[in-house]
Amino acid sequence: MQPSKGRPRRDGAGQESPVEPLDGVGPVPADEAGRLRYDDPWYDALASGWGESVGAGVPDPAVVPSARREGETGVAAADVYLEVQRSEAFQEVRRRYRRFVVPGFVAFFAWYVGYVVAATTAPELMARPVAGAVNVALVAGLGQFLSTFLFTWAYTRHARLRRDRAALELRWDTQELTRGVNGGVS
Repeated sequence: MQPSKGRPRRDGAGQESPVEPLDGVGPVPADEAGRLRYDDPWYDALASGWGESVGAGVPDPAVVPSARREGETGVAAADVYLEVQRSEAFQEVRRRYRRFVVPGFVAFFAWYVGYVVAATTAPELMARPVAGAVNVALVAGLGQFLSTFLFTWAYTRHARLRRDRAALELRWDTQELTRGVNGGVS
């Protein structure tokens, strides 16, 4: 294996040496090398020795940094999300979503299945000419594309006019509540 970032590969014996960051700041102690840091967004896992073997072909145990440690306020943040989920505003956003998507799905799926069934069970109907070489099957197939675009347009318009503002307000409320739970850190 080639050296990582120009550093020579260690043989795995003895203590780990500090990992030298590429941003010009001093070396990082070996026990902090496995944790992601905010000041190092381009952290390279292989540069810290992850995945390189220790000695005779035995791989290092994977050290995956956790997003939060034991005893932090994760339980309280989960309570905030449950509270928001139970709120009337959230339920209204979900109701508006379902009122559009369920009938839209049923209509679109029926149109699709109807096209497939007609194409397989009534080939003489689908072969009937409409104008010149254009037949019913071609018009219905192009109608599938058109209906897809129309449904997408209707969905985005419905979301923009009836759900996005309420969902954004819920998002801001949730962020404010979790910020309060985490002591000012979101």
